[in-house]
Amino acid sequence: MTDTRRRVKLYELNAERQWDDKGTGHVTSTYVERLRGVSLVVRSETDGSLLLESKIQQDTAYQKQQETLIVWSEGENFDLALSFQEKAGCDQIWEKICSVQGKDPSVDFTQDLIDESEDEGSRYDDISDSQPPIQLPPCELGKLEEISELVSSCLSSPIRREKLSVAIENENYIKKLLELFHMCEDLNNLEGLHHLYEIVRNIFILNKNALFEIMFAEDTIFDIVGCLEFEPGAPAPKQHREYLKNIAKFHQVIPPTNTELISKIHQTYRVQYIQDVVLPTPSVFEENMLSTLSSFVFFNKVEIVSLILEDERFLGNIFSELRETKTSEARRKELILFLKEFCQFSQTLQPPSREIFYKTLSSLGILPGLEITLQSTVKETKAASVDILMFIVEYSPSLVREYMMQQITNTEDEGLLMNIIIEGMICDTEMGASVQLMNIIRTLLDPENMLASVNKSEKTDFLNHFYKHCMHVFVNPLLSNTVHDQPEKSDSSTVQVLGLIVELLSFFVEHHTYHIKNYILHKDLLRRILVLLKSRHTFLKLSALRFMRKIITLKDEFYNRYITRGNLFAPVIDALISNYDRYNLLNSAILEMFEFIKLEDIKSLCNHVVEKYGTTLDKITYVKTFAALKVRYEQHQDRLKERSNLEPCTSILRNPVNRFRRDERAIDEDEEMWFNNDDTDEDMDDSSSSTSATASNTGGASAMSVDHHLGGGAAPGGGVVSSPYQGGGGVPTSTPMDTTSAGGSALSALEGGGSPNPAAEGGASALLGAAPDVGVQQTAQQQLSQQVAASVVVSTTATAASVVVNTAQQPLDRMMEQDKMKELGGLPATPDNNKGGLLTDRDTDIGIQGGEGATNNSNSLITTTKMDSTTTPTTPVGGGPAPLAGGGGIPRLVDYDSEDDSEGEG
Repeated sequence: MTDTRRRVKLYELNAERQWDDKGTGHVTSTYVERLRGVSLVVRSETDGSLLLESKIQQDTAYQKQQETLIVWSEGENFDLALSFQEKAGCDQIWEKICSVQGKDPSVDFTQDLIDESEDEGSRYDDISDSQPPIQLPPCELGKLEEISELVSSCLSSPIRREKLSVAIENENYIKKLLELFHMCEDLNNLEGLHHLYEIVRNIFILNKNALFEIMFAEDTIFDIVGCLEFEPGAPAPKQHREYLKNIAKFHQVIPPTNTELISKIHQTYRVQYIQDVVLPTPSVFEENMLSTLSSFVFFNKVEIVSLILEDERFLGNIFSELRETKTSEARRKELILFLKEFCQFSQTLQPPSREIFYKTLSSLGILPGLEITLQSTVKETKAASVDILMFIVEYSPSLVREYMMQQITNTEDEGLLMNIIIEGMICDTEMGASVQLMNIIRTLLDPENMLASVNKSEKTDFLNHFYKHCMHVFVNPLLSNTVHDQPEKSDSSTVQVLGLIVELLSFFVEHHTYHIKNYILHKDLLRRILVLLKSRHTFLKLSALRFMRKIITLKDEFYNRYITRGNLFAPVIDALISNYDRYNLLNSAILEMFEFIKLEDIKSLCNHVVEKYGTTLDKITYVKTFAALKVRYEQHQDRLKERSNLEPCTSILRNPVNRFRRDERAIDEDEEMWFNNDDTDEDMDDSSSSTSATASNTGGASAMSVDHHLGGGAAPGGGVVSSPYQGGGGVPTSTPMDTTSAGGSALSALEGGGSPNPAAEGGASALLGAAPDVGVQQTAQQQLSQQVAASVVVSTTATAASVVVNTAQQPLDRMMEQDKMKELGGLPATPDNNKGGLLTDRDTDIGIQGGEGATNNSNSLITTTKMDSTTTPTTPVGGGPAPLAGGGGIPRLVDYDSEDDSEGEG
């Protein structure tokens, strides 16, 4: 499908100078062989027929209007126009036309750009010599109809229009026509006056600045206006000259001494009157026909502003009188109205000139003057002051902020310009200036237009100033009106002001994150604003709700805790319930807020709403929002329950107060149970049982044993040792341990006995299944005793690190049989460097955390098979604690304090 950007309507100007629609199609700019050049081709969108095929000529004057229109003339009385559906398509075709003619695409006229840049002689030379110059008829009463037809016929062709302009200027034709006007008016010749109206109006459409200079001269402008009073078809002539001469008065606030300035002011006013009142309103296609007239007014205004700025004495007198306390309100009104018009004229200046303009006004003291006029009781004075302040703030808010910051040191709070603006917004009973002042405050407090540098931060300084000196004035009407559960006042002016305040507060929440947060929490501002939900004005309810929605959008937990602890959803729920099931904007806004909480999964708010208001909201079934919110809440609770399954273990690991403690009697019972269980294991060596038997002779100090029967605790090398199942018959399993202590001793777990590994470099060996030499055993005991003395010994009760969390539901015999098969096949090796890793076995839910002695396994969570919580580890042969890798470190469930360690040592 063809791009809609090239979709156009083709228009043709008919003999009655009305535009006829020739059809809708799509335009392209392509090379046409028949025309031997780049052409504009339009084909119908219905049947593809050719609507237009126009070669882009070098001398054709194309004009772009309203960003979507291109108008041009082909020959006499044959004007065409393309109206584009989209601006982008118009821009593309315009760029193509300009590229063919070698013109700048930024202009709106392809030919007038060159014409206006050259003098009149060269402009005349550029006109094609193929057509003779236009010969104007003699300027006589009997020739007025012929003159009117000639001027009208030249308007359709740019070349003839140019020739006509030159002829009128060279022959001083305008003044001759004005002489005929006086004659017709004296003779009351209405037919001649009607012809003169058409002639003068069409001369305006020629759009030539040289002719405007003649027409708007002091001695001719009133006669031009007089010609335009006699419009054909009007029942009576207009009274434009009467208005300009007698009704419109030039009021001089302070008489200027520059006569050129006075003349420019008069001329500009009269030309604007002609453009806005006298001339008929141009049609859509004639909108830019008077562009030169607009430019004439524009440059006049620029010249007026420049002449006034050059006269510093003139402006100085105005501002000094404006700030004078003795100046009457009537006089101050005149001064401020002049300054307002002066600032309006400044809008025509280019940015560099406008910056100089406002800096000049600031240096002359316009802001101190506005402090006085903004508090005026005269409606016109206050309105003009607001307009002037708006001009300044829109162009340079930093200029106003800088002045406000300078007031801190020498002005009381009530005299600050910001507080005067706020008071003006609050006290405006007719609401004429309140919205403007609200926008001024918003612009001044918008961080996006605040400057920041290395040595100075305008944002921080100004916001601190505002929240310290002005915020209390700003929120005072809100706080005073929401003392109780119902708004105090509900008159139209009060609720309008409250609406503006809440709207600005919503803006602050979005842009002043730190300052407004502190203020809301300190003043409990949200609670006061939610009182407005009980107002009888729906727009005010929505403003309050919008403020809360802005807060929730931030997803800030500080705000969320403030809302939940203050139970601030209660007014919102009440408003929803009291609204019943009415399908209105308030209902939709409340539902959207809860929908946002659900979609963004704001857990704290979701839990609070369901727990606090679940029963109430369950009754609202016409939307699925609250049911989905409850489902989300239940999902949160399920996840919390899953985490709580590990809570007993993690609480023991983290809280030393909750660790298990056993007395000596309990240890003996555990050991006796261990022996009973061990007797049922017929596959094990006698050496295993003899090694286990030595556990009962220990002095109560326990350490990790290398015996594969031992249960509890993380092995020094990251391995884990499991205890036998309660009830006997099970074969205990262990993971291989391969660690080397700092003293050179090696520990190994031997299955079913084995050859001893002699101590290396003076280290002791822990042997299973073979009795060591007595001397070697005693030496090992002495070295082990020295190592234990240098370390913190964990009590035997603390070494019962295997905490049974969940009891497996499988039959024990089956579980033990599977574990025996696993042991015979060998357990999987423990991953190296298992920091934070999870070692899992079947049917498990037990957490064990390695202590100081565990190497490369710090903070790991290890799960193993279900174990008897009463099982205690045994010690190696010789009765002393087993040596640990790393030089005497001890595996610990938690970091015990010294008192608990001494208590566990027995």
